Amino acid sequence: MIFDSIIHRVPIEKGWSGDRKFSAVTADGAKYLLRISSPERLDRRKREFAQMCQVAALGIPMCQPIEFGLCDEGVYAIHSWIEGEDAEQPILAMEPTEQYRYGLDAGRILAKIHSIPAPVDAPDWEARFNAKIDRKIALYENCPLKYASGSEEFLRYLAQNRHLLHGRPQSYQHGDYHIGNMMLDPKGVLTIIDFDKDDYGDPWEEFNRIVWCAEAAPAFASGMVDGYFDGEVPEEFWRLLALYICSNTIGSLPWAIPFGEEEVRVMRRQAAAVLRWYDNMNRIIPEWYIGPGSVIRFSE
Repeated sequence: MIFDSIIHRVPIEKGWSGDRKFSAVTADGAKYLLRISSPERLDRRKREFAQMCQVAALGIPMCQPIEFGLCDEGVYAIHSWIEGEDAEQPILAMEPTEQYRYGLDAGRILAKIHSIPAPVDAPDWEARFNAKIDRKIALYENCPLKYASGSEEFLRYLAQNRHLLHGRPQSYQHGDYHIGNMMLDPKGVLTIIDFDKDDYGDPWEEFNRIVWCAEAAPAFASGMVDGYFDGEVPEEFWRLLALYICSNTIGSLPWAIPFGEEEVRVMRRQAAAVLRWYDNMNRIIPEWYIGPGSVIRFSE
């Protein structure tokens, strides 16, 4: 077993999962990513590891799952070590045409991930996500902080567009798909990491994190949408994306409070950006999208 042959490990101080992560080296000099979770997360981590094996079988460039088991410290998983660098900074430094090309790669990879179906007994998406919207609205209404502007616009859009959730298909989801969870390997290949928030749901909901890409690199975000849909983006996607982004934005301010003032500032800035992109939620296609198509106004 690889775990038993580890002779040296260095902590990796990155991420929000609560797991402990290490760069681990075995007696034969091989390097791996070691992740250790608490014992009560056994079932969750076991399912996640099995799903990652299924994703890896699709040929997706990713942190390859290698070994899973129990140890004195809890639940461990060993993955291949990716030599390279976090994708965000080098992609931000690129010309927009190159950013767009990497966005196409990211979108095509995501489409492959979503080819894995959800279990047949997965809970109904409409009921599940409506409950999530209700929880986030309640948290916001009871939050001691409020956005300086935009609350009414976000809530109005959510109220008017919940019907879009009806009949949505479901698939496997990475769970936190954005430029911050990508790397570039030594050959410049975009590689996906951190599947620890994986889930099942509407595949289009996975784009709700695109705000992190759009703020930093609109060309990358645009390429991601175009790559996913092979350039033919349906209008219904834009309407649903706005719904999912509104839901996230309403919930992000109460979420940020325990993490301190800096996170609160980030969420306030992001909410202001969303209002600008969507013209106070009066347009469907966000301002950052540079692909083909014209702005579509909401029907009265």
